[in-house]
Amino acid sequence: MVAVIKYNAGNVKSVMASLSRLGADAVLTDDRKTILEADHVVFPGVGEASSAMAYLKENGLSDTIKSIKKPFLGICLGMQLMARFSEEGPSECLSIVEGDVKRFPSGIGYKIPHMGWNTISFSPSCPLFKGIEQNAYVYFVHSYYLEKGPWSAADAEYDGVLFSAAIENGNFLGTQFHPEKSGDTGARILKNFLEWKP
Repeated sequence: MVAVIKYNAGNVKSVMASLSRLGADAVLTDDRKTILEADHVVFPGVGEASSAMAYLKENGLSDTIKSIKKPFLGICLGMQLMARFSEEGPSECLSIVEGDVKRFPSGIGYKIPHMGWNTISFSPSCPLFKGIEQNAYVYFVHSYYLEKGPWSAADAEYDGVLFSAAIENGNFLGTQFHPEKSGDTGARILKNFLEWKP
């Protein structure tokens, strides 16, 4: 069973639909026991960091997430909340990785948010990218980014900023891009996650 964490964030329906197409038994839940007993956990989201973190803390989900031992995937805002700190709010986050989330600088000819298809360069050892070609295109929608660091499993560039497009720390994985909106490449990435047994 796949637990998709229900919290104060949007874009959950498309993630649920993608998991269903892959044959996953997925349940949308904020029940701590269900989350901890799941075989895989997905932490999706589109929204604002400080209000999302407030909801997680008020509902006891921040400690629950940090205690998960099963395969975990944060998507977009879900990945950013795995960082130490976000400038959006600003907000203290979950500190699953020690990096900070920053706002893209205003640049001539570039729009914020970064929205659309972009290539990624990834570590072949990351389980998410089995069978994926380097410089594959995936779909992004974000105004904030997680800086690069030892947690970076994939990189992308926008407006001259090189940032973490995916992260890995033990059983915790994350993607800044939306695999559920990234066509066949995204479907393969989600399939790789569902098959991963760290």
